[in-house]
Amino acid sequence: MIPTKYIFITGGVTSSLGKGIISASLAKLLQARGYVVTIQKLDPYINVDPGTLNPYEHGECYVTEDGAETDLDLGHYERFLGVTTSQANNVTTGRIYQSVINKERRGDYLGKTVQVIPHITDEIKRRIKLLGGRNKYDFVITEIGGTVGDIESLPYVEAVRQLKWEMGDQNVLNIHLTLVPYLKASGELKTKPTQHSVKMLLENGVQPNILVLRTEHELGDDLRRKVALFCNVDADSVIQSIDVSTIYEVPILMQKEKLDITVLKKLGMDYSGTAELESWNKFLKRLQNPKFHSKVALVGKYVELPDAYISINESLKHAGAMNDCRVEVNFIHSEDIDEHNYIDLLKGHDGILVAPGFGDRGIDGKILAARYARENNVPFFGICLGLQCAVIEFARDVLGLEKAHSTEMALKTPDPVIDLMEEQKGVTEKGGTMRLGAYPCILKDGTHTSEAYNLHEINERHRHRYEFNNKYLEAFEKAGMISTGVNPDTSLVEIMEIPSHKWFIGVQFHPEYSSTVLKPHPLFVNFIKSTIC
Repeated sequence: MIPTKYIFITGGVTSSLGKGIISASLAKLLQARGYVVTIQKLDPYINVDPGTLNPYEHGECYVTEDGAETDLDLGHYERFLGVTTSQANNVTTGRIYQSVINKERRGDYLGKTVQVIPHITDEIKRRIKLLGGRNKYDFVITEIGGTVGDIESLPYVEAVRQLKWEMGDQNVLNIHLTLVPYLKASGELKTKPTQHSVKMLLENGVQPNILVLRTEHELGDDLRRKVALFCNVDADSVIQSIDVSTIYEVPILMQKEKLDITVLKKLGMDYSGTAELESWNKFLKRLQNPKFHSKVALVGKYVELPDAYISINESLKHAGAMNDCRVEVNFIHSEDIDEHNYIDLLKGHDGILVAPGFGDRGIDGKILAARYARENNVPFFGICLGLQCAVIEFARDVLGLEKAHSTEMALKTPDPVIDLMEEQKGVTEKGGTMRLGAYPCILKDGTHTSEAYNLHEINERHRHRYEFNNKYLEAFEKAGMISTGVNPDTSLVEIMEIPSHKWFIGVQFHPEYSSTVLKPHPLFVNFIKSTIC
């Protein structure tokens, strides 16, 4: 039996080069060749997970089916591979140190002095090999967050060095992603930053096997040979990653650069044949050659940072391609919306999506967005807090409950149409304590929701503390907003819908976490369909 192969993706020169996309693209190519692949992210921050981080700090917090709050790159992994990840696919420095300290307190180290080497690095290696050993993967691709040279990343780079020494070059491979900047004044591409980045990696004992060079301009053969010579890699191991119009072109680009073949050769694996990407190419063709156009207002309070809503944005692209439609997303800050301008800001849009969030900042703008969609028969999609805002708006303007609100924003509201979940009332700590992960939901037949899913029971991922207050359900349904999805175990309302409206659906869960390139989420597909019909 061939042992699991471990591939490590490191980055140099600057952050935000796209290690996650390169990791996902390589994984896609290997998967398309019939190999079983998973991807892991090692994050150098000391937070145990990103669940308590402000989206402005770290972008979206992605939630796995098993309820782990993880890095947004896991969303890319799932969207590209169509395979679910788990808590084991995201490891942080905080989690590593927490585990080591807990072991020390229990006396597991038998009184030894606990140090970064070997105890922290051993724990890192254990987490990496645990993922490979627990499941029968051919490849475990591990992305190391941060940039080589960061003090926070040093233990991870050291763990890679040790694994290469312990397991050999036939089982462990390093791909180093760097930047080749273009100096407009001299009209030259500069390789010196890459050389220095590799030198820094070498100082930490790791010789990269493959270099992936991010660039805005084509790299000539001479430049590639120069990089190969100065960085001590094979000439065919210098891979160009030029800027493209969409991240979904990167697997095709990497296939043309023969990244998958180079990796398989170096690890002694079969590289005959080619990666089967027919379905992927069909998706790209639809994405890049749309027949229709739809303008969607995405109303949120973190719109200055698109990464805060990255899963929603990508889900809209998937759904757009499925409908042969280019979805133009107009990000509108909910704090900019008020009674005087909401009509002007929202008119002209084919659909309105109110995004998730926490806290009362910008809540009034989200409520007004729901009101505009309801009163003007504009397709509306509310996600998590977006559902709650639609419920509050309906209670105030249709049921006449003028002070209706969520107890998250107004603890003493006389009409708490959104209230704290019973199981959350004794919770005092914030990290990892919300309702997290996948839960079942039974759908009501003959509704827009059931039409979208074409199923009776679904499972969707959650991340929230507050819920629809069932004490008000009868009044809502008599007035025309009905529950079309309910948790069978707790009777919690998961979906609210206005049947008389063109398309007005709010969901308590996060469907954006489940949308993939080759299997777009049905609610997003149906929502975009409603905006062009």
